[in-house]
Amino acid sequence: MDKKSLSERDICTKFITPAIIKAGWDSQRQLLEEVSFTDGKIYVRGRLTARGARKRADYILYYKPNIPIAIIEAKDNTNSIRSGIQQALDYARILDIPCVFSSNGDGFLFHDRTATDSNIETELSLDAFPSPQQLWEKYKIYKGITTTETERVASQDYYFDGTGRRPRYYQQIAVNRTIEAIANGQNRILLVMATGTGKTYAAFQIAYRLWKAGVKKRILFLADRNALIDQAQKGDFKHFRDKMTIVKKRQVDKSYEIYLSLYQGLTGNEDEKNIYKEFSRDFFDLIIIDECHRGSARDDSAWHDILNYFNNATHIGLTATPKETTEVSNFEYFGDPIYTYSLRQGIDDGFLAPYRVIRVGINVDMEGWRPEDGKTDKDGNPVDDRIYNKKDFDRNLVIDERTETVAKKLSEFLKGYDRFAKSIVFCVDIDHAERMRSSLSRENADLVAENYKYIMQITGDNDEGKRELDNFTDPEQRYPVIATTSELMTTGIDAQTCKVIVLDANISSMTKFKQIIGRGTRINEDYGKLYFTIIDFRNATDLFADPGFDGEPIRVKPVSDDSDLSNIIDEEELITTPFTDDITGEDIYVERPTVTYQEGGETDDVDEPRQKVYVNGVDVSVLISRELYFDQHGKPITTSLKDHTKEIIKGQFATLNDFINKWNSTEQKTVIIEELQNQGVLVEALFDAVNRDVDLFDLICHVAFDQPPLTRKERANNVKKRNYFTRYGDQARKVLENLLEKYADEGITDIESLEVLKVKPFTDYGSPIEIVKTFGNKTEYLKAVHELEIELYKVAN
Repeated sequence: MDKKSLSERDICTKFITPAIIKAGWDSQRQLLEEVSFTDGKIYVRGRLTARGARKRADYILYYKPNIPIAIIEAKDNTNSIRSGIQQALDYARILDIPCVFSSNGDGFLFHDRTATDSNIETELSLDAFPSPQQLWEKYKIYKGITTTETERVASQDYYFDGTGRRPRYYQQIAVNRTIEAIANGQNRILLVMATGTGKTYAAFQIAYRLWKAGVKKRILFLADRNALIDQAQKGDFKHFRDKMTIVKKRQVDKSYEIYLSLYQGLTGNEDEKNIYKEFSRDFFDLIIIDECHRGSARDDSAWHDILNYFNNATHIGLTATPKETTEVSNFEYFGDPIYTYSLRQGIDDGFLAPYRVIRVGINVDMEGWRPEDGKTDKDGNPVDDRIYNKKDFDRNLVIDERTETVAKKLSEFLKGYDRFAKSIVFCVDIDHAERMRSSLSRENADLVAENYKYIMQITGDNDEGKRELDNFTDPEQRYPVIATTSELMTTGIDAQTCKVIVLDANISSMTKFKQIIGRGTRINEDYGKLYFTIIDFRNATDLFADPGFDGEPIRVKPVSDDSDLSNIIDEEELITTPFTDDITGEDIYVERPTVTYQEGGETDDVDEPRQKVYVNGVDVSVLISRELYFDQHGKPITTSLKDHTKEIIKGQFATLNDFINKWNSTEQKTVIIEELQNQGVLVEALFDAVNRDVDLFDLICHVAFDQPPLTRKERANNVKKRNYFTRYGDQARKVLENLLEKYADEGITDIESLEVLKVKPFTDYGSPIEIVKTFGNKTEYLKAVHELEIELYKVAN
């Protein structure tokens, strides 16, 4: 058998898998092959979408199901035994796995992440692969598991419901780290997981494993909204069955083991209403605090009273938004998060929906509004003479025309995008939500006439609106389509198919902002929900400056008064440049998704009556807001786009000649493009700002070195004038001339790929192999293409 002729899969089947099984691993329970642990990032252009590649490990080995202890990266035998180790180490870091292997079928390279000496990497023969117990000992060192009791708890089985459901890799890490920390005696734990990542499922597995192990016999799950309690009871926690109860109507039954409760259900202003005191201080062994950012960290909060009373219990805080202010600190109470899974990670992994931002700047918001002399409100009373700004609007001062402008722009967008896209409009207060519903109804009178529930006000004081909340979040129900709200829908609402988030409230809290945006992050592919759009009327997206957590939007589009929002999505779809997959590096072309439509008890903080001034007859229009771009870390660029790019280029190339020499000496220009993008150069945004008819070479020379740019057609014509092609035979000359035309139309990256030979007019000259042979061989063809590129860039200006 010629081992080097075997594929990677054959190497796995014939050599690697047998070696693992021979070492004592159970192929049914402990060994998984070709494990995809992400869903593949979603790429979006307009309405078009595509999935990138999934991250896939060749082997993951488990001591018990969902307790991974080793990862193996396989290569075919033309590679060395070490060739897969770097990829395996990267995956091991992501998956929190200590034992890392690479193999080409001749043996194994073992990287021990628990070692600190020369034994960190060793080569092993096929017959010397470690046993499960040997690698479990490494895992225990990695996790700090030192006692028999700690090991018993840390290895407690997960709950399996028979459906084959498995935790995602990040849920697995969150659960395992929490169990291991508690087994090691840690009693204050914080888990930070972005909205939509399944915190409740992780909480259930933590509670179940600790309960089953007998170390936490009575467990309290606390939340601040009925929706969160109901979701837990009917969803993941339902497996506790008759062991579980919900504390209702301030009634206490001490015969259960699992308790679900609202904070409000256990506390009150009067001491006798503090129902939690009917339990002894040591009654609960474990308290899980859902959405713990909403008050549990405040020393003076009623929530904190509960935690202080049950001080001897283990407290686990769950949040999508850890709160850090001068007055409040979850980190101070719980300590640093034991695990963080961010919105950015969720988007990159394809588990959460990416987003675009459309920023609409209204003149009165951006410039302020001062009433003219003698201006009266709608009741005929004089309006105080001062400058009003966006913090005043809809809270102290209501301008009818401003509300109408917001309604018009949102309706304009939906008419161009999808008039039945579920949308939430976040308003300043209930009064604002009520007026916004009316304005939107006027803008969408045709659909409201068909069904008045097309637009609903869903706020804490509106019983009919609250009754429609479940229909709004149910993917199978078509109505309501647009919900206007203030506080009720900021958290605890699982709006799987919400595609549009409208911000017309003054949001000064990062925590509240993340909660609001979380209404759009869920994915539902069956109903065409793969991304969402934020339409920002209050400049609230400045709060995106959280590079480690939120990541980068698909697009940030500022609009002006003459901008037609109905065309924005169509404009994106006209861009034909493919995306580059983050994992494979291959081009990704987006496609139109198939969208399916079906026909088809909580309280809110009700706003106290407030004196407002209502005016009309004000000139309200949309101004262009400042353009906002994000760098490679997801942080807004505060300098101009050109200055930002110039700074990066000058950091890489001191002079124009340095750049030209690097450009001409690099055979694949895509390499330079990728390097620049990795450094933070926003290539697509630059093309929009300068000229899409120029080459990236001219774009860089112009922006960084102040050279006048030539268009691609001008560069192509310069080559033609030099009679460059006369050195080639007739057939080769025709191929090169067509490559030149291709460059003029589409750019340098297209002519560098052999794939270009598979399309017209090149197919008229034969197959790619036949075309290459006209130059002699593949090497000579690529040399000819490179020389053509040198001709294109002979003159820098």
